[in-house]
Amino acid sequence: MSKSLLIVESPTKAKTLGRYLGKDFIVKASVGHVKDLPKNKLGINLEQGFEPEYQIIRGKKKVLTELHSAAVAADAVYLGPDPDREGEAIAWHIAEEIHAKNKPIYRVLFYELTQKAIQEALSHPQQLNKSLYEAQQARRILDRLVGYLISPILWEKVKRGLSAGRVQSVALRLICNREREIQKFDPEEYWTIEAQVIGAPGEADKAPPRSFVSH
Repeated sequence: MSKSLLIVESPTKAKTLGRYLGKDFIVKASVGHVKDLPKNKLGINLEQGFEPEYQIIRGKKKVLTELHSAAVAADAVYLGPDPDREGEAIAWHIAEEIHAKNKPIYRVLFYELTQKAIQEALSHPQQLNKSLYEAQQARRILDRLVGYLISPILWEKVKRGLSAGRVQSVALRLICNREREIQKFDPEEYWTIEAQVIGAPGEADKAPPRSFVSH
């Protein structure tokens, strides 16, 4: 009898879902991300539109082998990592690596682990969300560019071991630029004097007030 394969991130969640779903599903866990940028180099092709160079995370080949075997035996694959951009990236990378040819691959979003919520998610499967995956990928690339290209400057100028962040680094740049503008400002005293001049009867009401600026 064929079964469907459901892949989630956490082994604990996999056990819980397995109890709810029974014999119709095989539930496996990826234990988080399965692919990432390499640790020993930048891993981003700056000459080719910042294309990332992903590789399988150390220790995850065995996990992917198990997921592939389960996908081959299943009649459909459901990807259920967390419903956020990190979860979408995990789902996308799993789909790339399990090589489930000619098998339908669905994305399911679990917002709570109740019988009703689980059945609702499985009854309305979706396709992988490329926009959400690419949002995570952009964040990851920025992390790597800032971390690998700016952190060494901190080691040299401030303290060894410090790490630059993609948000803090940009915020610091904005603050520094603003502070330079403040320092370059040349204060100059000036006065604004307003006077209403009374002339012939009726003329004062017709003439608008005039401002005189004196430096």
